[in-house]
Amino acid sequence: MNYNVRSAYNVSAGVLSVTLFLLLMLGARAQQEVVQEVPDNFAMHPAPVQPIPYSHQLHLTLGLVCETCHTGAESSSSMGFPATSTCMACHNTVATDRPSIAQLSEISASGEPIPWQRVYRVLAGVTWSHAPHLEAGVQCGACHGDVAQQETMAMTTSVTAMASCISCHEAHAADTACATCHSWPLNEFP
Repeated sequence: MNYNVRSAYNVSAGVLSVTLFLLLMLGARAQQEVVQEVPDNFAMHPAPVQPIPYSHQLHLTLGLVCETCHTGAESSSSMGFPATSTCMACHNTVATDRPSIAQLSEISASGEPIPWQRVYRVLAGVTWSHAPHLEAGVQCGACHGDVAQQETMAMTTSVTAMASCISCHEAHAADTACATCHSWPLNEFP
């Protein structure tokens, strides 16, 4: 590739990154005070070691919203992780001199997804979905706390504890019957 074409490509990539960033900023909802409804965990849960250091605090401060990266909430029990291309939309030109972004670029070039480690897991025996909670207007911070204040994501709330679920359901007059969150062949029990 000659110098003029490469230079034009770099300028185009930079303009695309700035445009994407501005669209994200304009599309981001106003920062609202997080109202955490789920209690904090009693025991400390260290953050899992992630393959690439990622700061929710930094990215949320820049105006990203949870749904920018975490997709699939409408149809899945767990939030999806971002496609590498989502990260690269900005990081093909932003902070490219950092070792973690060089590592991100290598993963992107390989075509493999980033092997993120899940922080919250739905427990065995629980049938759960984000969808009805989002449809009811529950904000992410109600269960996960003020993620914008966390440099590294850890399981700081007791969102996976049955007592937390029941007390939240009771507070919002939602169904607390066992079958709401647990499914099993009821006819197999005496």
